[in-house]
Amino acid sequence: MKRAAPYDRDTALNAAMSLFWNKGYHATSLKDLECVLNMKPGSIYAAFDSKENLYLLALERYFETSRDRFRAQMATTTSPLAALAAHIRSYAALSPDDAARQACMLTKSLVDTSSTDPAIAERTRHYLTEMRDEFTTVFERAKAARELSPTADAARLARRFQANISALRLELHLGSSPDQIAALAEDIAQEIESLRPNPAVATPKTG
Repeated sequence: MKRAAPYDRDTALNAAMSLFWNKGYHATSLKDLECVLNMKPGSIYAAFDSKENLYLLALERYFETSRDRFRAQMATTTSPLAALAAHIRSYAALSPDDAARQACMLTKSLVDTSSTDPAIAERTRHYLTEMRDEFTTVFERAKAARELSPTADAARLARRFQANISALRLELHLGSSPDQIAALAEDIAQEIESLRPNPAVATPKTG
């Protein structure tokens, strides 16, 4: 009897994440998983226990990848607000085949499972909250760097930042034109930059 080919767990999870992100939890069939993972049903269950557990693992991978990418972007400049504005502008520069042009997997997952799969919905809410906490941390850094007023509400700003990202990614998902995406991203980025209480004033020319 021919033995099943060994699988690479990281490769399998990345493939499952892409499939679930594109189709959603309920619309993804076991046959779909067989095809993208190149595994038989018995092997899938042996490796991941259940479709739900595989989805949770894929969701975790999506969250950790998104969080790590965000942290790396925030480390590119000493100005927290500049980093946040650059993060927003980066969505307008995504290539047409970049998976990030579709709606956030966490948002899609919450819509897909809120009334049917409480364990998945609860995990999704947790990850969304964790991402908002990441945003809050950066706004707190901006306060420490005196880029924001000492009385600024970092948590409230983070909630708005998260909402703006969701709206921008929805526009990408809808297929809005590059010019429309760029204009929207620029509006949001400038709104972030305008939060500085003492914007730099141009130095007068002498002579």
